[in-house]
Order: sequence, then structure tokens, then C-alpha cells
Amino acid sequence: MNWSATILTLYPEMFPGSLGHSLAGRALADGLWSLDARNIRDFTTDRHRTVDDTPAGGGPGMVLRADIIAAAVDGVANGTPVIALTPRGAPLTQAKVRELAAGPGVTLLCGRFEGFDERIFDARAIEQVSIGDYILSGGEVAATVLLDACVRLLPGVMGAALSGVDESFETGLLEHPHYTRPPEWEGHLIPEVLRSGDHAKIAAWRLARSEADTRSRRPDLWQRHSDAAGQPPSGARQKKKEE
Repeated sequence: MNWSATILTLYPEMFPGSLGHSLAGRALADGLWSLDARNIRDFTTDRHRTVDDTPAGGGPGMVLRADIIAAAVDGVANGTPVIALTPRGAPLTQAKVRELAAGPGVTLLCGRFEGFDERIFDARAIEQVSIGDYILSGGEVAATVLLDACVRLLPGVMGAALSGVDESFETGLLEHPHYTRPPEWEGHLIPEVLRSGDHAKIAAWRLARSEADTRSRRPDLWQRHSDAAGQPPSGARQKKKEE
């Protein structure tokens, strides 16, 4: 059985969108994964196909009703984990992506308006995930991001066996910089070590750049990487070195 993605959304016409192109699109056409976008309104019972109502306690906007969302989740249940895309969720990580890609698939619940009635998370096994600390118009873009990250890791999707390994976040570090021809462009040269043919020196340079770039650009990642490696924080190491 191939890896399956079910999407519960108010805008099923947004899919496959970009997922129908490039690696994900070819894999979809080749049957390496499947995509089923379902309209949440199909699980309503009134003639107006109502999915939302005003917030309890007052306030602006509308809230997706727990009973309608529950009916939708129950209606597509297929044994895959259910994830709600919401800014209130835990950050999406590469480790989570790998976990999902290794499973049978995923069911994604796309939020809209002010979000979900919180009782849906008390009543159903739904994990909340966020793709970043910013607000989107809805969960559809976030669902596309999550699916793209997962699909590229499925067997047979990427051409090179190591393509998904030596990348940012896979080792807890940002990926090293890349260069290609021409060797000189507008006065900028490819680093000499990359033209040396010395694979040990190249590997050492790449690791050093990954560490330096992570330390300067993403101190949060660098701290987690240092903690996992059992190393003192970068500041402490620098102080010790100076002493």
C-alpha cells in the first residue's frame, strides 16, 4: 500500500497545487503516494452547510465547530495519524517529518477563521502542529509544506540515495554552503578547498561551515545541537578558549 494523504479543508480545489509538480507531482503520478482532498462542508447536516459559529464569550471572527470537525475526522478515518495545522501547535521538525514519512500516511485538518473549537482536541486523537511563528489565512498552505517535506523522503521519490541526508536540520545543523561552475563569478571565487580534490579536507571544511553558520544564524539550533552532543554552550567554549 502506498503512502496516503487525506486533507480536510474548506477549499479542496487548492490541492494538489504545487504538490502536482516536480518531485511530489511525479511521485503522485507514479503512484508512490496518494492524495484525497475532502470538503469539510460535506459532513454538515443543515441546508446551509454551516461549519462555524461565533466565539463563546464574544469576540471577532468565527470558530470551526467541534461537532462538524469530528464528523469529518470520523468520516475519513483510515488509520493514519490526524494532524491539525494551527499556530497553536508544536513546531514542525525534520524529526517529525521523518516519523510521518515512515508511517502509512497522514490526515491533515486545515484550520480557518479563528481556529477550532478546543473540545475537538479533547474528544479526538488529533495532534496540533505549526509550521512557524506567523499567521496564515488558513491551514492549506501549511498542509502543502508538511506534505512536500514528507513526500520527498518516500522511497523512490528522490534520485540520489543521500539527497535527503546531507541537508539542513538532518544532523541538527544548517547545511554547508554550495557552489558550482563557473569557478569565478563577478570576482567571487569558489573556496580553494572545494577545488582541491582532498575529500577529507572538504568534509572538514563543510562541517566547520555548518557549525559556524548554525552558531551565527540559528543560536537556538546550535544550543540544542551542543546539548545533544554533551558540549558546553558556545559562549562557554569561547571563554575557555580565550583563557
